[in-house]
Amino acid sequence: MAYMMRQIGTAELVPDRPGTGESLRVCMHSGPSCCTSKMEDSYVAAVRSETQQKMRSYSFELKYLITGHTRAYRETFDSLVSFTSNLTSTLFDHVYAPLATDCRPLVSRLFNHIKLHLSGDPDASLDRAVHRFYNDLFPLVYRRLLNPGIGRRPSRDPPFHSSSANHNDCLRLTRQDVGPFGPHPRLLVSNLARALATGRAMNRLLRMAGEVVSATEKVTLSRECVQGLVRMQYCSHCRGLTLIRPCTGLCVNIMRGCLVGVSEIGSPWGSLVVLLQRLAALLASSSGHQSMELALLAVRNHVNDGILHAQLHGPRITATVEKVCGPLEPSVTGSTLTSVTPATASVTFGTSSMTPPTSASPAALQEFQSQSRRSLPLKGSRADKPRSLKKLSREFQGSIQRYQGFLSELPEMLCESEMEVEQHTCWSGDDVVESYVGHVVGSSLKAQRENPEMTVRNTDHVLKGVKRRLEQLLKELHAELGWEDMARQNKEEEEGGSGQREMGSGDDCDDEDGCEGSGGMDGVDESGGVSSGRSPAVKDVPPLHHPVTPQHAPPPQVAVRGSAHTLASSSHLTPLSLASLLSLFLLLSPWEPL
Repeated sequence: MAYMMRQIGTAELVPDRPGTGESLRVCMHSGPSCCTSKMEDSYVAAVRSETQQKMRSYSFELKYLITGHTRAYRETFDSLVSFTSNLTSTLFDHVYAPLATDCRPLVSRLFNHIKLHLSGDPDASLDRAVHRFYNDLFPLVYRRLLNPGIGRRPSRDPPFHSSSANHNDCLRLTRQDVGPFGPHPRLLVSNLARALATGRAMNRLLRMAGEVVSATEKVTLSRECVQGLVRMQYCSHCRGLTLIRPCTGLCVNIMRGCLVGVSEIGSPWGSLVVLLQRLAALLASSSGHQSMELALLAVRNHVNDGILHAQLHGPRITATVEKVCGPLEPSVTGSTLTSVTPATASVTFGTSSMTPPTSASPAALQEFQSQSRRSLPLKGSRADKPRSLKKLSREFQGSIQRYQGFLSELPEMLCESEMEVEQHTCWSGDDVVESYVGHVVGSSLKAQRENPEMTVRNTDHVLKGVKRRLEQLLKELHAELGWEDMARQNKEEEEGGSGQREMGSGDDCDDEDGCEGSGGMDGVDESGGVSSGRSPAVKDVPPLHHPVTPQHAPPPQVAVRGSAHTLASSSHLTPLSLASLLSLFLLLSPWEPL
């Protein structure tokens, strides 16, 4: 009956009465047995499926906590970048109209690279993107603001004759040597790199966390593991004992042996969660989310100041360029570039207008720079307003902290679902006993050498690779963020704790299940003994006795207020109001709203 009710196989495989002489490989017994070799094969397939389904059930909320926040952070960052990209483009629309058409794609490309950098793309270099932007901007500024109306010089003047395209290429190549934009390209790179480091690290860690959870869900169960699971869960059925539960110590030994690769990731996973918490706390603080938003808003300031610096030093720049790239004179055919001289260009702000003075008057240009910074419009598309990074980070910080010990404690969590009913006897894998007399070993690979229930030879190669990449990423991020001291302290604490666990795992347990109890609900602590409960990191996660199947899984959601059972869609995150954003922006510069 139990064989059919659990949908392990068809009724035809079950013998009418117990028999002997069956060639069983796992549930071997000298007396009569209710199992056949075909039933045993069905049990092997069943434990593989059931164990992996239970693991997916326990990691279900963690998985969607990570995927939901990965998407939410990406959308928040993308929205912020798009918002500030549009604001930067308005600089050219309202102040440098002769450059607006050609500079809009340059601005768009710059911010696309910033978006890729924030996403964690290893090939998205901020330094390269910013310098390419200024390299492409220089020919436009030189020809349309510093020397408007210049065209092609007649060919009778060697050796500096060159086409307009070649001259532009020369300007791009020599821009860093000429330095037309002053220190602003360098300042822009350093400010962005510093301010965006936290968001970039968050994106990279979230992507790594998702990879870890996916790998643990797909862990390969070894042949020894599967045989141990069959012996623990179904060999009692072959004796007609369908209601007896496995002893807790037996279950913990087998689950720790099966998931030793997962447990080995437990330590770096804990470090990952700690780092995620610290990053979220920083993004939720004024020094974190505001610095990122203000740094992006300040891109327009740096571009504007760089162009004004070029106008202020126009004669020197022109003289240097003519020495290196050759002069270009006004075209005799009248096919000059459409441009407006600094002396006649009129800039309109709302109902008022401003006219930039000639570049030959430094004092006038500096006054114009001050006026333009105060008068730049701060209007942006309503659809581009960024989400509240502060609120998002606070929610995530409160949710992720509960999963710091998740991978280390997963074997015990899986065993708790097997220990639903308290009994005075339990199944030891071979017989019904009042107490489990086996030695409960620790979860590390080293401790598993003494596992009395199964032979553990090695860990899953996929999990090995995940652990190696995780440790490497943690090392890189701690170095990039300047948090090496925190990483060193965490490592010392982990090594001290693991030493205590290894020492405790060698203690003998006199009572049932390693220390006490009768195979009931008691868990097993990290030293191999039985504890009365689970650690605070996962104590609020109840066993899921009815696993959630992937096809009925809800869309990724974001956990709120630290509860794994209270979910709020990331699409409902409160956006940052435009007034709040403008207030943040004004902290960076002396601009005044209109």
